[in-house]
Amino acid sequence: MAQLSDDCFAFGGPMMSVDEAVGLIAARVTPVRDVETVALVRADGRILARDITAPLPLPPFNNSAVDGYAVASRDLPQTIEQAFAVTGRVQAGGAAAAPVEPGKAMRIFTGAPMPDGADTVFMQEDVRLEGGKVVLPAGLKPGANVRPAGEDIPAGHAALKAGRRLQPQDIALAAAFGLTELDVSRRIRVAVFSTGNELVSPGEARGAAQLFDSNRFMLMAMLGRLGCDVSDLGIITDDRASLARALQQVASRHDLILTTGGVSTGEEDHVKAAVESVGSLVLWRMAIKPGRPVAMGIIDGTPLIGLPGNPVASFVTFVHVARPIVLALSGAVPEKLMPMPVRSGFAYKKKIARREYVRVSLRKAGDGAIEAVKFPREGAGLLSSLVDTDGLVELGEEVTQVEPGQTVAFLAFAGLM
Repeated sequence: MAQLSDDCFAFGGPMMSVDEAVGLIAARVTPVRDVETVALVRADGRILARDITAPLPLPPFNNSAVDGYAVASRDLPQTIEQAFAVTGRVQAGGAAAAPVEPGKAMRIFTGAPMPDGADTVFMQEDVRLEGGKVVLPAGLKPGANVRPAGEDIPAGHAALKAGRRLQPQDIALAAAFGLTELDVSRRIRVAVFSTGNELVSPGEARGAAQLFDSNRFMLMAMLGRLGCDVSDLGIITDDRASLARALQQVASRHDLILTTGGVSTGEEDHVKAAVESVGSLVLWRMAIKPGRPVAMGIIDGTPLIGLPGNPVASFVTFVHVARPIVLALSGAVPEKLMPMPVRSGFAYKKKIARREYVRVSLRKAGDGAIEAVKFPREGAGLLSSLVDTDGLVELGEEVTQVEPGQTVAFLAFAGLM
C-alpha cells in the first residue's frame, strides 16, 4: 500500500495551479510493487511491470511484401523488359524447394520466405506472362518489395517499456514475439464512497428532498477504465464518528480513497473533521473551473482525494487531478493529455491565471473545418452537459478571451480515460 507522511501535501499558498498540484502529488506517491502474471488476452489496460526485449526479429525472416515474382538483383532488366523462365513457387508458410537459378524467376506470394538466391520481387500487376515465361519491366530497384528480417524490430530491442499502459496494439506485438503471458503491476485498490443525507443510491426509495447518487457511479466507471480494483463503500452516514470509523477501516486495505463533496468548511460537511480525526487533510483552492476545491488527505499512509460535489466539477477534477495520481500509484509512465487543435465556434471570456474547461460539441463547418460549439448552459451541476457534448476545450491560465474562428485546444472525452 502507499505510505505517505502526514505533511507531504502541505502547501501554504492561497491558490494552486493544476500542474503544481499534480506534480506535488505524483512525486510523493509510491507505486504498487506487487507484480502478477496474466494471460496475454487479459493484459489489455494493465501496467507492464517489466521491459519486454524482443526475443526474435520481426519479421523473423526475409519475406515478400507482395504477390509476384522473385529474382536476383544482379539479373534485373536495366533498359528494356526481359522474359524469365519461372522455376517453382513458394507460398506463405512454406519454403522454396530450391534456390532461384541465375537468370530465372520464382513465383512468390505475400508473406512467403524469400528463396535463396533472390532478393527482389516484381509485383504481379507489373508483369505479363508470354509463352510460359514472365516478362519483367526494366527499372526496378534492387531489394524492392522485400521485407528484411528485423525490418520492424531487431532481436534484443527493448520493444515495450515497464510502466506502459498496455493497449491492443501492444498485445499484438507481444503475441508476435510468441509470448502467452505478461508480468503486470497489481491493480491498485480504490475505495469510493459518497456522503450526505441528501443522497440515496439508485434503486432505493428517494425522499422529496433527496437526490440519487450519481457521482459515485461516474467515479467507479472512470476508475474501472483505468484498470483499478474498485470497492464501493456506498453512502456513509453523514456524521463525524461514522465517517472516521469507515475511513480507518478501509485505509489499510486500499491504495487510495476517493470521494466527492462534503469536504468544505460548512457546518454540515463532516468529512473534513472525520479525516482530521484519523489522519490529516489539506483543502486546496485550485485555479481550475469547474472545480476549485480539492481535498488531499493521508489516513494511515493511504492517500485520500476529495473532489467537488457538482458532477461536472467532479468529472473535470478527476481527469486532471485524480487520474494522474491513479496512474502514478499504478506505476504507469505519466500520460500527458494531448489536445487537438480545432476552430472555436463561440466567444468566451475568463479570468487570467485560471485554467478553464468549456464543454463543447464538434461539427463540420461549411468550409470543411472542424469547429467546437459551446454547450448553451454553464452550470457545473448539469450532467446533460457531459452527455450531450464531445469533450472539453482547454483554456490555459494566460488566456482571457476566445473569439469565433480562433484555434482552441480540444480534449475528446474518448481520450480522457
